[in-house]
Formats: sequence, C-alpha cells, structure tokens
Amino acid sequence: MSQLPTRVTLVDVGPRDGLQNEKQPVSTEHKATLVTMLQDAGLKEIEVTSFVSPKWVPQMADNTAVMAAIERRAGVRYSVLTPNMKGMEAALPTKPDEIVVFAAASEAFSQKNINCSIAESIERFAPVVEVAHEAGIKVRSAVSCALGCPYQGEVSPDEVERVVRLLKDIGVDHVGIADTIGVGTPKRVQAVMERALKHYPLVEVSGHFHDTYGQALTNIYAAMEMGLHTFDASVSGLGGCPYAKGATGNVATEDVVFMLNGLGIETGIDIDKLVDAGAFISAQLGRPPVSRVGRALLAKRAG
Repeated sequence: MSQLPTRVTLVDVGPRDGLQNEKQPVSTEHKATLVTMLQDAGLKEIEVTSFVSPKWVPQMADNTAVMAAIERRAGVRYSVLTPNMKGMEAALPTKPDEIVVFAAASEAFSQKNINCSIAESIERFAPVVEVAHEAGIKVRSAVSCALGCPYQGEVSPDEVERVVRLLKDIGVDHVGIADTIGVGTPKRVQAVMERALKHYPLVEVSGHFHDTYGQALTNIYAAMEMGLHTFDASVSGLGGCPYAKGATGNVATEDVVFMLNGLGIETGIDIDKLVDAGAFISAQLGRPPVSRVGRALLAKRAG
C-alpha cells in the first residue's frame, strides 16, 4: 500500500466558497462567529470572504466588514478571493494572509463564467500576483472544472496541465485542483494530480472536491495515496453546486475529519467543536447540516 501522509491540512472554505452559493443572506456578525468557531475547532486555514462585485455575489457584499469583524489569531491564515485588480485593491487594506485566484481548465466554462478565454483570465491575474508578492502575501490558485465541465463535458489532463503551467508562469505560489461539479473518480483524480506535480512541489498542490456524485472522500483518499496532504473542505457541506440542480456542493469538513481520524491521520481539529460550528451556521440558514457525520453526531448527542 502506498504511504499515506501522517498529517493533513484542511482549508475550510465554508465562509467564502460555501456561503457564496447560499441564497439565504447571512449577517456579518454570524459570518465572523463562524470563523471564530472554526478556529476554536482547530482550523488553521480559513477562506473568509471574496472581493467580487456585489452585483454578481450579493452574499459577499460585506467583505470588508467581515474582515474587520473576525478575531484574528496567531498561526491562523486568513485568505480571500480576488478575481481581478479591483478586488485586490479592495482586499489589500483588510490585510489578508493569502489571496486566491481561479482559472478554469475548460474554455467553455471560462467564457460562460467570466466572459473571457483562459489565457485572458490568467493575464488579468498577473498584476494581482505581482501586487500580492510586493505586499508579502501568498497567492493560491484554484483550477476549476479540472475533472469535468457543465458545458464541455470531459476535461483532459492536458487541458489541466496547460492551466497549471500558465499559473506557474505568472508566479502563483500554490495550485489547487478543483472538481467543481464533482464528477471526478479516483483514477482520473490521480492522473490530473500527476500533471500538477510536474510543475509544483507536493506541499504546494491541493485538492478541492465536490460531493455531487458522492465521490469526494474517495477522491481525497486517492490524492493522499500520492502524498497530497492539503485539501479544501466546507464546514457542514455549505454551498450547493450551481451547475447540478439539488446537488450537494463542497465536501463537508466534518466528513473529511471523521475519515482522517479513522485513518490515524492528524489534523489538529476537534470534531465535536467542528460539528458545533456546522450546526450553528446551518441553523442560520434554516436547515439541518448537509454533513452526514455532523447529522450523525448531533443525533447521537440528542439520544
């Protein structure tokens, strides 16, 4: 059996990627409380908000207020999404530790989602990366639709590698391979990760899996078999998949932690406190947690 990592870093993207897909507005105070609860549970990497046009993403209109409201702790990295220079200029005064840029592996998705080609989208990030590095801020990227696209269907490892190379060329520090619609399966995940690892060291490659088809945990395991040890996850499985009606979105952080605990892999995360955070934000959204582990542990407590 291949060597699994002894420790895994989880980046909780719930406050940003999770809430961004939720229709129900969440107050600034509740967003800040969620961040506090996540760090209480031991999370050291939290994606807090996104500096995008409120016209496109109304849920993130309070980005500056959220960054001011969070209680910052030493040793925790707070990241924000900045899709362009305008977003970067708005984000800088809020002092993020890391910024996130994203590019699609599918031309069809890039055109439909941001109205430009992949190459053009990456050109837009070049000055963003430059400004971030001048300010001493790390730049993480996400390659969306790396395992399939809602418009084009199949996405080849060659297409993914092309984007990874373009991101590397503009100086992006870290590349995350994202299965935006959750269609990836273990063998395909490994084939794509192999391409990313040709251009980035193991420590700077991560996985972002959606559970649309119930494959997210299996895909994380497959990536860990290659030595990967950083993954995005979303508390309580926040964030539906906008391209698949009624589908679950991001893999739930609780479900990932439960699996890692069972494998004896360290995360530094307290699962009970994590379940509390998931229950809190789900209550604000007026629904039960999407996380199966969250639901099971809450039922066990109630019993």
